[in-house]
Amino acid sequence: MSMQSRSQQTPRRTGGALGHAGPGRGGPGGGMMHGGEKARDFKGTMKKLLGYLSVYKVKIIIVLLFATVSTVFSIISPKILGQVTTRLFEGVVAQIAGTGTGIDFDYIGQIILALIGLYLVSALFSYIQGWIMTDVAMKLTYRFRREISQKINRMPLRYFDGTSHGEVLSRITNDVDTISQTLNQSLSQILTSVVTLLGVLVMMFSISWLLTLVTMVVLPLSALFISLVVKQSQKYFKQQQDYLGHVNGHVEEMYGSHIVMKAFNGEQKSVEEFDRSNDVLYSSAWKSQFLSGLLMPIMTFIGNVGYVVVCILGGYLAFQNAITVGDIQAFIQYVRSFTQPITQIANISNTLQQTAAAAERVFEFLNESEEISDTADPVKLTAVKGAVEFKDVHFGYSPDKIIINDFCASVKPGQKIAIVGPTGAGKTTMVKLLMRFYDVNSGSIMIDGHDIRDFTRQELRQMFGMVLQDAWLYNTSIMENIRYGCLNATDEQVIAAAKTANLDHFIRTLPDGYNMLLDEEASNVSQGQKQLLTIARAILADPKMLILDEATSSVDTRTEVLIQEAMDKLMQNRTSFIIAHRLSTIRNADLILVMNDGDIVEQGQHEELLKRGGFYAAMYNSQFEAADIY
Repeated sequence: MSMQSRSQQTPRRTGGALGHAGPGRGGPGGGMMHGGEKARDFKGTMKKLLGYLSVYKVKIIIVLLFATVSTVFSIISPKILGQVTTRLFEGVVAQIAGTGTGIDFDYIGQIILALIGLYLVSALFSYIQGWIMTDVAMKLTYRFRREISQKINRMPLRYFDGTSHGEVLSRITNDVDTISQTLNQSLSQILTSVVTLLGVLVMMFSISWLLTLVTMVVLPLSALFISLVVKQSQKYFKQQQDYLGHVNGHVEEMYGSHIVMKAFNGEQKSVEEFDRSNDVLYSSAWKSQFLSGLLMPIMTFIGNVGYVVVCILGGYLAFQNAITVGDIQAFIQYVRSFTQPITQIANISNTLQQTAAAAERVFEFLNESEEISDTADPVKLTAVKGAVEFKDVHFGYSPDKIIINDFCASVKPGQKIAIVGPTGAGKTTMVKLLMRFYDVNSGSIMIDGHDIRDFTRQELRQMFGMVLQDAWLYNTSIMENIRYGCLNATDEQVIAAAKTANLDHFIRTLPDGYNMLLDEEASNVSQGQKQLLTIARAILADPKMLILDEATSSVDTRTEVLIQEAMDKLMQNRTSFIIAHRLSTIRNADLILVMNDGDIVEQGQHEELLKRGGFYAAMYNSQFEAADIY
């Protein structure tokens, strides 16, 4: 990678994960939500979340006020509509009996106009509160994602060594989305559900306390049946989520290594493993969705029983002149409205648990320890010479396991330093220390006589260019990929860098030339061409020091020659650190550091080290013996 030090970005990955609906979304009306991760500290997490929301407290108060008014207007409407029904009924009865003037259409017309006004005001208030709440939710989402993004750049590389990219991406996408959706949909719904429940209850009592008590008896019956269904469905929802993860993981793994699976005839085994997980997923999903789907029919059946009781008892009370026909009609509407907020509150309580879990994960990430702060009084070099010295460097990824022991080396400006050794010897670790991706446990690394900890990380990493074995390119044009080394470079400077890297002729043969877009995996150019692009990027950056890590390890011999020529041009008058397994590529190095088990076991020039007949000579000879065998 060229100039990896400027921005620790990660190439895009495409997964084979299967999309799915969340648990509890089956059944009429969506059913109830089940399962889901729960927060370890619900109260503490919600308190932090409210702290974030306190910035928008004025808007939230307006939302709550508008939601309350909108709900109250909706609650009043059935009672007024009941009066219209009563007046119609009385007018029809009077007209049949011949004792009255008939239906009072003027009165009914006034009431209908009043109802239309109420509905319009309720809808307007509902729209305004929804618009404001969406604004709050989106601003908080933006703030979370911005803070997570900034946090990623402040976190030590050690964290990402132990945490998968998918886990980090889940925090910035899934978890933040969960919080956003809850704020956008559930916060105002909590209030409207509570207001609706209390308001409807008051209106029901105002019509008939007896009918209200009869209706209230139905509630425990509904709760009993719902709890029984939820208890049974809970275990199947959990199993469904577990095996959904197994299926997704298997699909992603198989498609991510599709060529290897095909090469070893693993199709049958892959299909059998998929079928096993998919069968369990099908069974658990079927049972969970079926049980979830029972909730609404049960609620509907019990509700219908309640309506029958209300109608019979209401008819009796109307016959006794204890209640009007319009009141019965209004009461039935209120009964229908009474069960809905109860279901919503039950749904929201589960949603809040999931939201708290998501928020807790976000806050945990934001509270992770960060890199040691840059020095308050950094060194500023007017000109970088490129002298590097390692003084008694000790380092371990964990304090109890030191892998670099007493590392000492002195590098003069413009020298080519090769670092060689077997796998696990500590070669790449030294580069990470040099770039301050990690800090040494003891000792120091000096650049032009100054400890690297005396520079800011940004200024330190601007001194280096990097070309790695894994060429990092992103989904944009070839021109912009090269320009990543120096973002304010002109097109002419980019083309000049490409020419120096032996790349200009190849680019001009491509469709659209420098403007050709690279796909997400840059699969429309070869591995060697990717490597030349990163070398061109490093040439454009014009750093004083270079790090070349296995830059020619995965290309053919002809392309290796082109890359080697480009790197020779790049290394002119620059201090260069070359990590290589192919010892034939570093024979002209000014100094070769031979590492084994974290220590420099030998150092010197190629011919000198061969004459010693030590560790380096054994490595070099073994490579050529292997080449002779093949």
